[in-house]
Amino acid sequence: MSGTPLLDAISGPSDLKDLDYEELARLAEEIRRVIVETTARCGGHLASSLGVVELTIALHRVFDSPRDRIVWDVGHQAYAHKLLTGRRKEFEHLRCAEGCSGFPRREESPHDANNAGHSSTSISIGLGLAIARDLEGDDFHVVSVVGDGALTGGVAFEALNQAGHLRRDLIIVLNDNGMSISRNVGAMSTYLTQLRLNPRYTRVKDEVKEIIESVPVVGAPTDRIIHSFKERLKNFLIPEFIFEELGIQYVGIVDGHDIQAVERDLRLAKSAEGPILIHVLTSKGKGYPPAERDPDLFHGIGPFDPDTGKSLEQKGPPSFTATFGHVLCDMARSEPRLIAITAAMKLGTGLDDFARLYPRRFFDVGIAEQHAVTLAAGMALGGYRPVVSIYSTFLQRAIDQMIQDADAIKKQAHTTGGENIEHHVVDL
Repeated sequence: MSGTPLLDAISGPSDLKDLDYEELARLAEEIRRVIVETTARCGGHLASSLGVVELTIALHRVFDSPRDRIVWDVGHQAYAHKLLTGRRKEFEHLRCAEGCSGFPRREESPHDANNAGHSSTSISIGLGLAIARDLEGDDFHVVSVVGDGALTGGVAFEALNQAGHLRRDLIIVLNDNGMSISRNVGAMSTYLTQLRLNPRYTRVKDEVKEIIESVPVVGAPTDRIIHSFKERLKNFLIPEFIFEELGIQYVGIVDGHDIQAVERDLRLAKSAEGPILIHVLTSKGKGYPPAERDPDLFHGIGPFDPDTGKSLEQKGPPSFTATFGHVLCDMARSEPRLIAITAAMKLGTGLDDFARLYPRRFFDVGIAEQHAVTLAAGMALGGYRPVVSIYSTFLQRAIDQMIQDADAIKKQAHTTGGENIEHHVVDL
């Protein structure tokens, strides 16, 4: 019956395969409604999960989870995945003892290929699974879903470099929503924006494809001419195809909210050999206007009124984070050498006011905690007073840098009498 919720009949991914695209569009609306209502009660990562509903449906229609492995980066976007893999009832108690974890957990479901937590890891995990598969002589597919924000993390590039070198069959889905938690920063963000916003490339590429397909190919010389022309066209319209230079086939850009289009490219990727990256464009907070307007706020949020989007948390004294940000701004007024650094969490670490008031002294390095700490060490050597603001759970990634770089400078100041260096090093 048309009035019966489709989601209630989904006990696993196989149930998706018989639905038509009109029914899938209805299902996507139902999933978004459940995610909003549940997160309004329990809190959670809302905007990122709303952005990948159609992508998740397409993944589970094209691949056969849990035999095929779908590896989610971080797990912020895994709510639709949980709802489609037999956890509808548990999802009602999201992030509670009797319900679902807010992240993928292997102990919770065979459909969760990995225990996700930190960002930028899915390509490494996926490549490891692909290597293990090949050593065992198996033939399942491995799909790593990675956000554009995660590509600011060095480990993602280390994995891309190795994947291109090994040439294992691996599908990488780049979920590009222009954000990590805060707005994306850095050269990779600029590069992906260039790809997203260059309609000339897509238009001319399609026209060239039509011309090439209409010309009979006669021998290797013609193949080389066509290949050379296509490469020159790419290099003219887009400065550099970084993924293909790394040895990874690039497919894109596809509308991540068009299930049929995403399925088409995923099916093509299944038959390809070697690593392939599909560039999917999505909108963080899709389908819920308050989250679309303010995806930063709705990235991770406590209970709220789903009708208005307003927080239900009780008013009280300022939080530690808010107080820290306020004090740092006060200090910056009288200390022109004070610098604030964060790793893709300007709002979460209380530095949004500092960034607005002192933009030349604020640095968001992206999801690159190691670089953040060593960058601060260099600034301290240069006579400035950097303050690195990172959640402790993420700062674990930079323990080596804290010991080898930041603390080494502090010890040097003690042993050499370097009063100037000691004066400018912030005790992390």
